[in-house]
Amino acid sequence: MSARRTFVDDAGRTLRVGPEPRRLVSLVPSITEALFDFGCGERVVGRTDYCVEPAHAVERKPSVGGTKNPDVHAMLALQPDLVLAVAEENRPGDVQRLERHGVPVYVFEPTTVRDGIDLLWRLAELLQCTADVRQLLGEVESVYEAAVRARVAGKGVRVFCPIWKEPYMTVSEGTFVHDVLDVCGGDNVFAQRRRRFPLAADLGRAPERTGERDAGRDCRYPRVTLDEMAALCPEVILLPDEPYPFSAADLAELEPYAGLPAVRDGRVHLIDGKLVTWYGVRIARSLPAVRALLSNEG
Repeated sequence: MSARRTFVDDAGRTLRVGPEPRRLVSLVPSITEALFDFGCGERVVGRTDYCVEPAHAVERKPSVGGTKNPDVHAMLALQPDLVLAVAEENRPGDVQRLERHGVPVYVFEPTTVRDGIDLLWRLAELLQCTADVRQLLGEVESVYEAAVRARVAGKGVRVFCPIWKEPYMTVSEGTFVHDVLDVCGGDNVFAQRRRRFPLAADLGRAPERTGERDAGRDCRYPRVTLDEMAALCPEVILLPDEPYPFSAADLAELEPYAGLPAVRDGRVHLIDGKLVTWYGVRIARSLPAVRALLSNEG
C-alpha cells in the first residue's frame, strides 16, 4: 500500500491523507460543487443540506446535516477517507471530534478570490487529479487575471452589498465577498467599517463596549442601518439571495432613498448570492457577471 501523504492545511494543522482518497465528505457547498466539476462526484459519500449543486447529482448523496451542526456520528458511519471543511463555516469542535476518530479533515480558509483559486489547486493535489483539471483551472486563472487587469485600469464604482437584514449586515475588507466586489471593480462602501459591540453600538444607538470581553471577536461583518448606508452614497446596490434571501419584497425599504445614486439610476440588482459567496470553478462565470453589473453592462 502506498504511503500516506502529509499536508498542512490553511489552519496550520498537519494531517496525513491516503494516496488517492476515495470516500469524501464535504461540509462546504462550493467545494462539493467543485468535486463534481473535477469529475470526482463518484467519490462523494456525504454532503450538507446546503450542498445543492449540481442539483441533478448531489441530491442522490446522503446529507449529514448543516454546515454548522453536522451529525458527526453520521459522518463516521460513512467511513470517509477525507473530510473537507472551511474555517468560517464549520465548527472547530466537529473537526476535532472527527480527528479523534482518526478521520483526516482538511480545513480551508479562503478570504480572497485568489485564495479560492488556490483552494482548487490544493483540492486537486489532495485528490491527485491535477493533470485532469489543469486545463479547467487554467481557464479560471485566465478569467481572474483579466478581471485584475481591468480593475487596475478602470475606475471603481461605489457598491453596497448586504448579506442579512433585521438588522442589515454587510461585509468589510478581509472577507471573500469584499474581495469579489473589489476584483470586479467595486469599491465596497463599508470596506473599513468594523463591527462594534454590543449590537446597539453597531447600530449607532449606544456607546461601543471596550475591553477584553470582545478582544479577538470577528469584526468583519458589521450591522448597519440604511441611513448609514445612504450617507455613503453607493452607486450600485447588490441584494443577494443568500445567505439572506433578498427578494423583490425588500425593494420597498429603499423607496425613501429615491435620491441615492443607486436607486435614482435604477442600479439596485437582485442577484444569485452564489456570485459573491461561492468559490470554486464557478469563479470563471461569477467574476464576469458581477463586473457586468458593476460596470452597468448587466
